[in-house]
Amino acid sequence: MGRNFVERRDTGFYLAGGRVPLARLIREYQHGESAETIRSHYPTLSQEQVNGAIAFYLDHKDEVENDIAERERLEDEYSEAHPAPPEIKRTFERMRQQTSRLS
Repeated sequence: MGRNFVERRDTGFYLAGGRVPLARLIREYQHGESAETIRSHYPTLSQEQVNGAIAFYLDHKDEVENDIAERERLEDEYSEAHPAPPEIKRTFERMRQQTSRLS
């Protein structure tokens, strides 16, 4: 009956047959983005895939949120072990300031 839109891999949940981590879509969903808006950020995905990924999340919320928390923990560990050079940080800060002035 239903298609499998999400698959579990060694490194977490991904949209089936692709390279998009489920965590990315779900973070956007948790920040109030609609399924249609999320779809617009990933042109290789269909609306059905995005809807299926959100449905999977809602049906497996605890498991997916644990996976997201672990992914964020690993990302934080990596960032602490490999800090960005100061000149890169300054460049990004200038870019953020310029972008906020345009808004």
